[in-house]
Amino acid sequence: MVSVLESMIVADMNTPSSSRRASRAPRSSSSTPSVDAAAAAEPSSGFQYSRGQFEELVDAALAHAKKLGATDAGADASEGSGLSVSVRKGELENVERNRDKSLGVTVCLGQRRGNASTSDFSRAAIEQTVQAAYDIARFTAEDPFAGLPDPEDVANEWADLDLFHPWAVTSEEALALALECEAAAFATSKRITNSEGAGVSAQQSHFFSAHMRGGERGKPGIFSGGYASSRHSLSVAPIAGKGAKMQRDHWYTSHRNAVDLASPQAVGRYAAERALARLNGRKIATTECPVLFESPLAAGLLGGFVQAISGGAMYRKTTFLLDCLGKQVFPRHIDVLEDPHIINGKGSAPFDDEGVRTARRKVVSAGKVQGYFLSTYSARKLGMKTTGNAGGSHNLTLTSRQTQPGDDLPAMLRKLGTGLFVTELMGQGVNGVTGDYSRGASGYWVENGVIAFPVEEITIASNLKDMLKGIEAVGADAYNYGAKTVGSILINRMKVAGN
Repeated sequence: MVSVLESMIVADMNTPSSSRRASRAPRSSSSTPSVDAAAAAEPSSGFQYSRGQFEELVDAALAHAKKLGATDAGADASEGSGLSVSVRKGELENVERNRDKSLGVTVCLGQRRGNASTSDFSRAAIEQTVQAAYDIARFTAEDPFAGLPDPEDVANEWADLDLFHPWAVTSEEALALALECEAAAFATSKRITNSEGAGVSAQQSHFFSAHMRGGERGKPGIFSGGYASSRHSLSVAPIAGKGAKMQRDHWYTSHRNAVDLASPQAVGRYAAERALARLNGRKIATTECPVLFESPLAAGLLGGFVQAISGGAMYRKTTFLLDCLGKQVFPRHIDVLEDPHIINGKGSAPFDDEGVRTARRKVVSAGKVQGYFLSTYSARKLGMKTTGNAGGSHNLTLTSRQTQPGDDLPAMLRKLGTGLFVTELMGQGVNGVTGDYSRGASGYWVENGVIAFPVEEITIASNLKDMLKGIEAVGADAYNYGAKTVGSILINRMKVAGN
C-alpha cells in the first residue's frame, strides 16, 4: 500500500502513449457489447453550422437591434456537439450524443441593458429575441457601469492557440476504449471487486461574437471574432474490497487533443491502485497537525483564492480578502502566474467572454496580490481596468521559490513528517465571505515521512486566509486540473476531527 501511494504515477497519467492514435478501431471480439448501428456510424466530429453562417446570424441580430433604435449591442452564436459512452462491469451502460446551439443578444439603451437568447435560428426567432432584449433594456433601471468594453481594451487581432482538435471517434471505438480502461482496473488485483464504471467523452464547440457600437461595426475597438475548441477525456472508478470495507477511487485523463490522453491501461491501473491503497481505512483521534494536499486537491485551494479576489466578490464586499491588492496573502516564497496564451492549454483564450484581450501577468508575486480577476463591469464598479477575466481565469500556475526539482511526493511526505496526507475531499464547506473552511476528507496518516495507514471519515477545518498564509511547501509534482496547475501543497497546521 505504501509503495503505491509514495510512487504516485501522476506523470504517467498525463503522458500520451506513443503506440496510440486519436481514433482507434473497435475490437473484433464477439464479447464486445454491440452499440446501436446508427449511433456507431455517426462520427463525433463536424458541426452543423459554419463560421460564415454564424456571422450571418449575428449580422441579422445586430441589424435588427439597430432598426429598433439601439446604438450599442452584442450578439454571439455558438454550437457544441459531442459523444459520451459509459460502461460498467464489462457491459455498455449509455451512449449519448449531444448537440446544442444558442444565439445570445445584448441590447444597450444608454446605461440600460437587456439580454435574451434563443436556440431557434430562424429569422423570426432572431428578431423576437432581439425585441425581447430591447424590451428588457427599456424597463431596466439605469446602471452607470453597464455597457460594452472600452475600445482600448478590445482584442483586434490574436494568434492561433491550437485549441481545436476534433476527435472522430465512433461509438464502437469509444466503447472499446472504456472497456479496456475498466478491464485494466479489474486486472490489477483480485481485490478489485466492483466498478462504478468507465467513460469516454469527446466534446467540441465553436462560436462567433460581434459588437455594435454607436451603430457601427467592424472597426478597431469594436469586437468581432470567434474560434473553435475541443475537450476529450477518459475516466474510471473502480471499487476494492467487499461489504462494509469496500473502498472506491477514480482517475481520469483530459486534453484538448485525444492523442495526448494517457493510455486506457495506465488510467485503469492507477485508479485501481488508488482504490486498493484505501483498504482498511480507519479514523484517527481529533488533533491539530500539518496537512499535505495531493496536487489535484491543491488546485481547489487555488480556486478558492481566485473566487475571493474576483471582481464580483470585491465590489459586493463578500470576500475574506477584501481590499487585498498589494497586501501579503501568501508567504513570500509563493507566486501565481496567469498565462492565457499557452499553446493547446486547457485554460487558454485569446480574449475573454466580452472580447477583451487577455494577457500574461503575475497575479501574486512574493506572496503579495498584484491584481484581481475583473470583467469590464466589475472593474468599473471598483474604479479599475478590466483584466480580461470575464468568464473566469486562464491557465493559473501556483509555484514556490523554494521548490526543488527533487521535491516529488515522497519528498513532500518527508517534509510533512507526521500529519495528514489528504487525497479526497467531500462537501462544499468553504465560506467565501468569512474564509471558514470545513470539509469531509480521507487520505493517509503519515509518521516520520512515511505513510502509516489509510484514514477515512474525518473532517479538516481552518480558515482559508490562514491556510494560504500557512503554505510551507509546494511540490514539484505539478498537476494540471482544468485551468489550474499546482503541485501538492503543505499547510503548516489544521484541525482534524476524528474519533
